Amino acid sequence: MRRRGRSWVALGLFFFLGVLTWVVTRQTSSVVAATSLRQLNLERSTLEAQKAELLRRIRTARSRATLIPRAGSLGLRLPADSEIVILQIPTEPSER
Repeated sequence: MRRRGRSWVALGLFFFLGVLTWVVTRQTSSVVAATSLRQLNLERSTLEAQKAELLRRIRTARSRATLIPRAGSLGLRLPADSEIVILQIPTEPSER
């Protein structure tokens, strides 16, 4: 049984429709992935800015200009030079 020309045209159209559906599906998933990536990059930028702000606040809180007034308000004082003891970690003897 031979196929007629209309069958080949219909088969070609169905194949073309299938390919177009596949292309549209891939493009749609690409747009969704790009949108998700854009949102994640924005979130990362926001988190990096928060991290920089927190690091700045930590540096400020650890500074002498901040610690000395706070220690004074708690009734603490700066030690005299003779009251400071520096401990050193003992080193292991080198192998001979």
